Amino acid sequence: MQMTALIRFITGPKTAWVTLLIGLIFAVLSFTVFAAEESDVAPTNGLPDDSEVMVVERALAAMPNSDGTAAVVVFATESGEFSDEQATWLVGEFDPMIQMPAGGANEKFLEYTNVEIMGESFVPPATISEDNTTAVVTIPMDEVDEVDDRADRIAEIRSLAKEDLPSGMVTYVTGPEGFQVDLNGVFAGADFTLLLATVIIVIVLLLVTYRSPTLWIVPLLVVGVADGMAGQIGRNVASFFDIVPDGSVTGILSVLVFGAGTNYALLIIARYREELLLFSDRHEAMARAVKGAGPAIIASGGTVVLALLTLTLAELGGNRALGIVCASGIVVAMISALGVLPAALVVFGRGLFWPFVPRFGGVNKSDTGWWAKLGTGVSKRPITVAVVGVALLGSLALGSTGINIGLSETEQFRVKPEAVIGIEVLAEAFPAGSSAPTQVVANNDQADAVVSAALTVDRVASAEVINFNDTQSRIDVVLDAEGRSDEAYSAIVDLRAAVSAVPGADALVGGDDATNLAVKQAYERDQLLVIPLILILVFIVLVILLRALLAPILLLSSVVLSFFAAMGAAWLIFENVLGISGLDFSVFLYSFLFLVALGVDYNIFLVSRAREESAALAGKVSQPTRQGMIKALGATGGVITSAGVLLAAVFAVLGVLPLLALFQIGIIVGIGVLIDTLLVRTVVVPAAAFIAGDKFWWPRKKLTVGKFA
Repeated sequence: MQMTALIRFITGPKTAWVTLLIGLIFAVLSFTVFAAEESDVAPTNGLPDDSEVMVVERALAAMPNSDGTAAVVVFATESGEFSDEQATWLVGEFDPMIQMPAGGANEKFLEYTNVEIMGESFVPPATISEDNTTAVVTIPMDEVDEVDDRADRIAEIRSLAKEDLPSGMVTYVTGPEGFQVDLNGVFAGADFTLLLATVIIVIVLLLVTYRSPTLWIVPLLVVGVADGMAGQIGRNVASFFDIVPDGSVTGILSVLVFGAGTNYALLIIARYREELLLFSDRHEAMARAVKGAGPAIIASGGTVVLALLTLTLAELGGNRALGIVCASGIVVAMISALGVLPAALVVFGRGLFWPFVPRFGGVNKSDTGWWAKLGTGVSKRPITVAVVGVALLGSLALGSTGINIGLSETEQFRVKPEAVIGIEVLAEAFPAGSSAPTQVVANNDQADAVVSAALTVDRVASAEVINFNDTQSRIDVVLDAEGRSDEAYSAIVDLRAAVSAVPGADALVGGDDATNLAVKQAYERDQLLVIPLILILVFIVLVILLRALLAPILLLSSVVLSFFAAMGAAWLIFENVLGISGLDFSVFLYSFLFLVALGVDYNIFLVSRAREESAALAGKVSQPTRQGMIKALGATGGVITSAGVLLAAVFAVLGVLPLLALFQIGIIVGIGVLIDTLLVRTVVVPAAAFIAGDKFWWPRKKLTVGKFA
């Protein structure tokens, strides 16, 4: 009764305006009083404080002059070797007064260094490779917290590097600072780019779906405001847990809220259109629409929220941030779809659907439309259809057996920034790990023994003590392996075993490659924890919604199979068409979460309607489940297809970012949603229901009008 009263309030002739006013007040408060602090944060490793690499970071911070970073300037010939003139420009000439070269390219960057020798700023002279094709200048610098200031500093260094550059030479700025600035640049303006692309896609698809010049405006405004509110609320909730979401999290949030919110809007509007044919009072029609579609939307949104909240148990901070922020966003999307949107639609009246206005007493064409005919066709040969559908999914899933997990440092971007090109050029002439050495900390009295142990490891090009304090030494180890590669990870494992075996050294291994290996291992642990939890929670939601066991088992199985089919299809594209060698660590977990949680939505929309129709037909026809499924497919086929295409297109928007991980997630989820929408929900699930008959609702044995007994 309380729920009915709330629905009546939302959709009432006078109270609908009150609902809109309440929604407006909350929106204003979200953007003013409760506005979250803006953050422009790039992705971090998110590892827990007790991780070995984090212990190494803290140990390094306690050493003299360790609170800094470095930019690496790479100079290379466009062909052949450096000429004598170019070499002199790079290194300078030997100065007997200071007993080292002077007047070289390194002196361009003296204002940025944090090293002084005899009171004078100092940047080490350029080092030329043995093949005389590449030179490198390393600029030690102070850390800068502000993202914009870091970007400006690197931009100035890049400009200086090109000044007076001899003909026949090129230059790139890379190293830890250059790479981080370019990574930050991926997310500069990302929210606006994603939002603009998402809005354009949603407008186009809503126009195509409704064929109305006015109707699309209302859901777009409601979902757009919900997206803005979700951004504020999500960041506030995250800050309560001392989490600062980075650009990748806020980007996924917008895509998720727009995609899910628009799907809920499509379902409400489609049901409202049906009820307008049966009721002359639009307020009564909307109340019936919310009452009919509400449980499916709540179950759908609840599934996504619960799946996202499983990430709060993850080891990696980035996973926890995504779970908290995006779960908050889905709650906002649900409230907007079930509260604000119905009120807005009834306020504007039937004319909002112009020129295809649903009239009272009009004919509902869904019972005789294409989707109903498809359902009838599937019902005649359900076993054949099910076998063909499962075989098709299985064949696509086979493509996922050869997937490689892990991208090298230079493969993280679809469009390579300058820092990545610099790393590649550097790796051709110097050991691949030169730009970012692996760092080992060990007790001072065993530092030399640790260096000796490190040099025994394959793929270790060099090792030397470069800093120390009263108790510990820092040893930089250069690996002859590309960053983030399997070879680098293998070298880290071997190095860790070698140095930890030195008695009394208490040696620990850190640095970029060690950090990336730790992240990889953390994702593997998170997957083993989170994926089973997602499956259990989705199953529980389906059982509660359908009050059955067999149907949830079949639905969950179909969604999991479609996930692996999507992974296989996407991998075939990545490997054979795009030439991508592997998936980022995060892709498998995030794709599973979104596809299982969102993919089951369409089955919820279909089967919950089939449940309703089957119960209404109980006692009137000999096969209520068969007829109920056909009616449900006819009623929801068009809207669910539109919702699936829209959601797939919205996730594909992640491809506008040059970061390969988000591109891969967008493609996989897009393909998976289309498979769920066009194959699983269209023919596989109906075929399974037709085969099972009334046992589809097992252990329920009896259907009664209006409800399950």
